[in-house]
Amino acid sequence: MDLAAKETGEVRRVVLSSYLGSTIEFYDFLLYGTAAALVFPAVFFSGLDPLTSVLFSFGTFAAGYLARPVGGILFGHFGDRIGRKRMLVVTMFLMGVASFLIGLIPSAAVIGGWAAVLLITLRVVQGLAVGGEWGGAALMALEHSGGRSRGLAASFVNAGAPSGAVLGSLMLGLFSLLPQEQFLSWGWRIPFLLSAVLLVIGLWVRSTVSESPIFLQALADATRRPPALPILSVLRRPRALILTALGAGAAFAFQVGMATFAQTYAVAHGTARPSVLPGFSAASFLAIFAVIGAGWLSDRFGRRPVLLAGAIGWGLLAFPLFALWGSGNGLLVFTGFAVGLGLQSLMYGPLGAFISEQFGTGARYTGASLGYQLATLLGGGFTPAVLASLYAGTGGTSITPVASYLIAAAVVSTVAVLLIREGRRHDLATVTH
Repeated sequence: MDLAAKETGEVRRVVLSSYLGSTIEFYDFLLYGTAAALVFPAVFFSGLDPLTSVLFSFGTFAAGYLARPVGGILFGHFGDRIGRKRMLVVTMFLMGVASFLIGLIPSAAVIGGWAAVLLITLRVVQGLAVGGEWGGAALMALEHSGGRSRGLAASFVNAGAPSGAVLGSLMLGLFSLLPQEQFLSWGWRIPFLLSAVLLVIGLWVRSTVSESPIFLQALADATRRPPALPILSVLRRPRALILTALGAGAAFAFQVGMATFAQTYAVAHGTARPSVLPGFSAASFLAIFAVIGAGWLSDRFGRRPVLLAGAIGWGLLAFPLFALWGSGNGLLVFTGFAVGLGLQSLMYGPLGAFISEQFGTGARYTGASLGYQLATLLGGGFTPAVLASLYAGTGGTSITPVASYLIAAAVVSTVAVLLIREGRRHDLATVTH
């Protein structure tokens, strides 16, 4: 085998491992979001009225997002100092164990308030793990590919999110076919317990790839070695961090809004839960290809134009999408998810390259992780609770405040993307933060 073929094979293995690892991590993380909307209010907050229990459940969901930037800083530091690959193994292990243990937490009827305490604690561990995982997976794909197709390569990492959503919602949807009492008693736990199986597969996959060649080159070059504290290098020039976080924020507002509030909204307006979950799963499956296609488009036309198309398109169609979700018709609900996730994918596909290209090699893991995780916190962490509160404020009679909030998120991201530089042509080995 010649050197070029060997290098091509290695790039493919890295991209595949990043995709599979990301799929497993996001299966765990997004499974929690669906359960927070449909299960946890009844299991862990059963002593409260229905609306309050939903708000508390979404509050635990937000705890994971609060932890994600901390995970980005923590694992980003060691990823920039000792390597990307090692951190990917550690973060996957933490995520798998935390998700498995969530499936074992007794209900509030058994241990009272301790159930919520344990749930929040494990959700924070999930947040720390996924906060450090994304940056390493994106950089492994990006830095191994290196050339003009790096937007496509990095998009496979983000394709892991809809892939994980498909697996999670399919599994939860399958067990939701059980009688309600059995589903809430033990059925919902099985998808979380299966995290142990996925963990073994993921660890094996990630052990088979090599370290990033660009990182190894920087580590060997005394003039470009990683700084002692990469976070200080990032914070000294905060413009890239702020603009990437704001520019990507709407993608996560749309994502978690559909994964949580929109599903609850559809069920409340007459669509049966066993129809909503498969509909979301089918739309998420289509989004896998949309994310990868958006990454490919960003290599041809630039990261910014593709991001702008997604943000503006979603903002313009926010009200029609909620009309579809509130129609009470399973086919129309699926159509709403397919269109909404398709537009969100235009933003989500280029994000791996878009964010990572703004930072130099020595602090890229830290900068990309923190920028991405701040975006998830700003755009996604509080969105379910905010949307539920806005809707409750109308007495459940008007969707206008909810749609307006998401439109505002689209506007903020549009402005930030217009202000940031285009990174498609930057040399990853020489670009400075």
